Amino acid sequence: MKLKPLADRVVLKSIEAEETTKSGIILTGSAKEKPQVSEVIAVGPGGVVEGKEITMYVKVGDRVILSKYSGTEIKLDGQEYTVVRQNDILAVVE
Repeated sequence: MKLKPLADRVVLKSIEAEETTKSGIILTGSAKEKPQVSEVIAVGPGGVVEGKEITMYVKVGDRVILSKYSGTEIKLDGQEYTVVRQNDILAVVE
């Protein structure tokens, strides 16, 4: 199944954080924070949203940083995705 976001929505897949700190401490599952860096899987067409013209600035394959508690988490075909509005994306990682 394929996800196709509407309007100014973006589908993201989390990039797993490192399991070990720089000092060599191994983190357990409960000690790890939700990763804030994600890969863009699909991008909506933009257009007019709530009376404003929206231009999409991210593209499939970009790595982005998003707000910590933003978006809607969904599980599809065993994979976890997050659907966010473009304005919830804080930066593109280059």
